[in-house]
Amino acid sequence: MELSAVQMTLLSVLIAVVLFLPLTVHKVEENLEAFLFLCGAFAVTVSKAWSGHLVLTALEDPIKITAAVLVAGLLFRKFNKNIQRLTQKAVKALGLRTTLFLIVFILGITSSLITAIIAALILSEVAVMLPLERKGRIKLVVFSCFSIGMGAVLTSIGEPLGTVVLSKLSGAPHYADFFFLINHLGWYVLGGIVFMAGLASSIRENPIQKAPGPQAADTQDEHSVKSIIIRAAKVYLFVMALVFLGDGLKPLAMQTISHLSAGWLYWINTLSAVLDNATLAAIEVTPDISTRTLTFLLMSLIISGGMLIPGNIPNIICASKLGIKSKEWAKAAVGLGAAVMIAYFVILSAVL
Repeated sequence: MELSAVQMTLLSVLIAVVLFLPLTVHKVEENLEAFLFLCGAFAVTVSKAWSGHLVLTALEDPIKITAAVLVAGLLFRKFNKNIQRLTQKAVKALGLRTTLFLIVFILGITSSLITAIIAALILSEVAVMLPLERKGRIKLVVFSCFSIGMGAVLTSIGEPLGTVVLSKLSGAPHYADFFFLINHLGWYVLGGIVFMAGLASSIRENPIQKAPGPQAADTQDEHSVKSIIIRAAKVYLFVMALVFLGDGLKPLAMQTISHLSAGWLYWINTLSAVLDNATLAAIEVTPDISTRTLTFLLMSLIISGGMLIPGNIPNIICASKLGIKSKEWAKAAVGLGAAVMIAYFVILSAVL
């Protein structure tokens, strides 16, 4: 479908609104799911893309990730005390540095199955049980969130990014199934997870003799059944919104962004540092995208998504629960993220 000038203008303005309004209006940031749902519905309306199939897809696609969030949240509610005790025993038996390596590695590897949200919740609980001062704890959280963001993209239940990409590429010519992203990104993601785990094991910020344990702020009703259900419902609405947004913006993407080279997309996607990467993927991924371009696109999204707090769901969860300020996060993550972005760009350019 060829868009008119008016349609292209409206959709372009919508993209700017989606990118910047959550950063400048606190109410929008607090109600991001509803905001994106309205934007998605507006995009579909402007593009004249409403259909029964689209509505059915939007209702079905979020089911797997929502079910995973709900079930894992209930399990975590029951066993979180055991996880805390296990962490303390691990430090005594293995030493702090080995424990830090394993935390980052295991959360990164398993995040595609337990979801990025649950991995971040586990991380935020475990982090306060470790004998680290504040700077060391912030570094651990940053390294872990990079690792979780990388690992979670590999399946349709890890985070909305994987769900959106697999949904949009499920037909010709890619016919993406559950293992599609594992097959195409697995080794790159594994290398990134091991690298972040290695950085975590080298943390030297004056380990303290005894972990401070959970603070009063951590005793809030975060693990009640009500909170878990609300969190799952928000994830469902979030993914549904991105399905609508992706289909509504697809005609514009096919006339503009989809024609950019892999290199241009890679660096444009540093916007993921201030916007959830699934939103950008919903704009950029189209069925006719090449595997090479998709690899560049996704690796840039998941790396840059760790650089600032708004860039990824795990960042937001951990920063909120542990009281990490934006400047503290940026100090630990921006330089690292930029270096990793450059390294992967060189590697992908040479290999693909």
